[in-house]
Amino acid sequence: MTNKKLTYYFVWLLLVVLPLSTLKAQKIYLPHYTTKQGLPSNNCFFSIQDKKGYLWIATDAGVSRFDGTVFENFTVNNGLPDNQILQLREDSKGRIWFLSLNGQLSYFYNGKIYNQDNNPQLKELNFNTVIVSFFEDSKGRIWFGTNTNLIGLWDGKSLSRLSALSQYNKFQNAFIYEDKNGNIWAYNENSTFLYTRGNFLLVGDHIFPQSYKTVQYHNHHTFLVDNTGLNLKEGPNNTLLFTIPKELAASKLGYIFYDGNELWLSNNHGAYKVDQQGNTEHFLGNEDVNQILKDRTGNVWFITKNGIYKMPNNNEQLFILDKEYGLTENNLKSIYKDNRNRLWLGTGNAQINILNLHNKKVENFSLPDKDKFNAIKQLGFNIQDNKMYFVSDYGLGSIDANYPASKNISYLKEKENLFFVVKNFTFNKFNNLSIALSSGVFTLNDNNLSFSTQKSDFQKSLKGRAYRVFYDHNNNLWFSNINGLNEIRNKSVYPHYQNHPLLKKRINDIQQLPDQTLVLATDGYGILYYKNNKILNQITTVNGLSNNIVNRLFVKNNAVWAISNTGINRITLHKNIPSITSFDYLNEVLSDDLNDLYIDSDTAYFATKNGLLYFAHKQSIQNNPAPQVYISSVSKNHQDLDLGVPNSILQPDEQNITINYSAIDFKNRNIIYRYRLKADATWIETKSRRLDLTSLEPGSYVFEVCAKSQDSKWSKASTFSFTLKKYFYQTWWFICIIIVLAACLLYLIASDITKRKKNKEQEQLLLRNKVLMLEQKALQAMMNPHFVFNVMNSIQHYINTKNTSSANKVLTGFAKLIRKNLEVCTKSYINLEEEIEYLNLYLSLEKYRFGDKFNYHIIINDEIDKDETYIPSMLLQPFIENAIWHGIMPKEEGGTVTIDIGVLEKESDCLLIKIIDDGIGIENSLKNKQKSHQSKGMSLTLERINLLNKIEAKSIRFKVQQNGNWGTTVTINIPMN
Repeated sequence: MTNKKLTYYFVWLLLVVLPLSTLKAQKIYLPHYTTKQGLPSNNCFFSIQDKKGYLWIATDAGVSRFDGTVFENFTVNNGLPDNQILQLREDSKGRIWFLSLNGQLSYFYNGKIYNQDNNPQLKELNFNTVIVSFFEDSKGRIWFGTNTNLIGLWDGKSLSRLSALSQYNKFQNAFIYEDKNGNIWAYNENSTFLYTRGNFLLVGDHIFPQSYKTVQYHNHHTFLVDNTGLNLKEGPNNTLLFTIPKELAASKLGYIFYDGNELWLSNNHGAYKVDQQGNTEHFLGNEDVNQILKDRTGNVWFITKNGIYKMPNNNEQLFILDKEYGLTENNLKSIYKDNRNRLWLGTGNAQINILNLHNKKVENFSLPDKDKFNAIKQLGFNIQDNKMYFVSDYGLGSIDANYPASKNISYLKEKENLFFVVKNFTFNKFNNLSIALSSGVFTLNDNNLSFSTQKSDFQKSLKGRAYRVFYDHNNNLWFSNINGLNEIRNKSVYPHYQNHPLLKKRINDIQQLPDQTLVLATDGYGILYYKNNKILNQITTVNGLSNNIVNRLFVKNNAVWAISNTGINRITLHKNIPSITSFDYLNEVLSDDLNDLYIDSDTAYFATKNGLLYFAHKQSIQNNPAPQVYISSVSKNHQDLDLGVPNSILQPDEQNITINYSAIDFKNRNIIYRYRLKADATWIETKSRRLDLTSLEPGSYVFEVCAKSQDSKWSKASTFSFTLKKYFYQTWWFICIIIVLAACLLYLIASDITKRKKNKEQEQLLLRNKVLMLEQKALQAMMNPHFVFNVMNSIQHYINTKNTSSANKVLTGFAKLIRKNLEVCTKSYINLEEEIEYLNLYLSLEKYRFGDKFNYHIIINDEIDKDETYIPSMLLQPFIENAIWHGIMPKEEGGTVTIDIGVLEKESDCLLIKIIDDGIGIENSLKNKQKSHQSKGMSLTLERINLLNKIEAKSIRFKVQQNGNWGTTVTINIPMN
């Protein structure tokens, strides 16, 4: 057990004589802490307990601060000038001073280590020698004794170095203190000095300490150990308080500790407690002990070269019996007490030890078949036949409880030699024995430990792997198997697992309270209280149980004791409300080692891998005081903050905040914390000792943290205030500037939009005016002189030839065309009916002129509503005129113009107009001309289309192409309004 995990133990001891209190050489269990538990090194030199309660340990690999749960280590990487720290001291300001091997001084204060690099004053405190003593006087001055002829005096600003003038009486290894009159004294192994007029003067004396380690300043008194005993020293005056053994006084002693009652000494052969009568107790006989420290709760700490040991105070001690006491081995699997006040202990190697609590003797016997009886995992005393039954995985037997007077051992015989694994057994008051096996549950109704599976009354119904059997107060058999909880009553099986899903889970143990309530230990669901076919209560970790996997139960009076892989619990119910004692201080010792338990009237016994552990439990339980919680460190972006600053101001980019906190409690390990960042915020509970903040909003915060142990209330909160500044863009002035700039920008954008809108409207107006001008020009182009001249020539020709009828028709048509032109010119858009009427007038005149050389056709899709379909006025005539004059007229035989008006299939809201002629073709026409030529009406129409496309939402599209070798097709797509 010496290398077990760090532990804390608080044990309730009965204020009466324990049954084992008279046992000779009973051993106190001393928890041992090494590098496995977190120390930086096992070679420990010195320790102090600071004002807050932390335990500080100096080692050859740094310093460790211990709060009862975690060792927090500091090395040169954290600011120490040297990893080998020989001593630790605390001054009146709460600074923890580190006295290093290289003589450089540093101290810990408000969460930071100060050294020569970050504190200019410490640059002077470099002695280049080992500092052996440290003392702060009533004026706040600090005195340093060294291992050379040098004493240092530091007033907080400057250092004075004092040296002895005598070559025989030097200041080497001096211990310094102040008497009640304010005089400063220095002692070493052969001299006494008094500080006078700026230096130390030699004073006549004959009592000297063995070394600076054997002098202690305690409660304004100085005590020293010389070769005779413990002395009270007042300047040159000396009082011998009591003597110590000469051999001990002559040994090379470590640091002494005296509390006014007991003197603790140490050397390389262990630790010694000497009382005022000179009686001596020896501890840790195989350890090299450097120092002994008693903390404020009465625990004694042994600082050794092999880690540190803790001896709990008298009310918290756990005792152990092992091979040194007389057991055959330490690995105990089972425990039971008979009616003769003897403890039967089953071991892991087929042996049973019997510890007689009356005569202090240990007897043992070995079972002959070690393969079958390898580990004795259960013992049970049957008062009916006065036998102790024992069981291993592969066998069951009994021995007369009068052993060794009667050494008769019986073994269970299987008539058919069937292989089985024994899980558990139980008796009833009729001397029936029931066994839980891997193959089922079997009951023996005789006492000869012989059975045949064919004789079992319940063979058929009880097949299947069983885990536990138990007879209740009414002699009904309860058992758990792979299905769950069952009961055999009046030879009938009652499957209770059908009553509740929890009863289907694996049940590791079954016990019963005096009120006949069954208590069930489950494998992962805590403890169940079951009565009258109902689960009355379920106890889990939520209620304070150490573990939901419970291995064993023991009922004592109305209390249920439970063991698991993580420790012990004692549960009592009052009006169905559970009260749970966690024994957290014991759990670390007993966790992972607990195999069985037996609870006596005043003592609790535990079979463990390391022997028999026991403690008294009958003392009334008191509420433990809440542990004191402290904020141990705060860092921003991995840089430590000064905890002494009332309110730390953090920059906006310093959002990575880490807060470490801890509760000082050397008894309880199961500490729960709660914290919050705002006074009105909800508390958040956690078991973590660290909080990482990465995304805090700017603002002021007060971090509060409280702690509680299993059996205490919440502690007073420890606080840390800080303010996270805003980024410049989060400040009110920046926001105001942004608002003003945004308003200006919105104004400029609005002004620009308004200006653009006005410009666009003006542009639209100009475009429309231009369109009107083009419409006027188009009207003029439609009435071009050639057309008018030709029409008038036609009329004159008809008159000269006395063809009055034709002259009248042409003249009438021409008049209608002129009138129609005047009507059209006043409209930007006309419906299709008017356009067709206009085109008919125009084409009929052309027909009169050219006769049979010219023909035309107008085709309109029947689905088009001619009255409701509008197109731009004066749009088609120039294309038709081009088709006549440039396509058909150059042909000697003439030709035909076809106007096809329909709807575009892909775009139903678009009018498709095709002007098709069978003339010479546009490409041929262009080749025949020496220079490009386009009619004035055509150019005006194209320009007008471009302007309309700028004004209207949808564009007019047109395309001109030659139809093979002859003919031309003009395609116009006009969006229908």
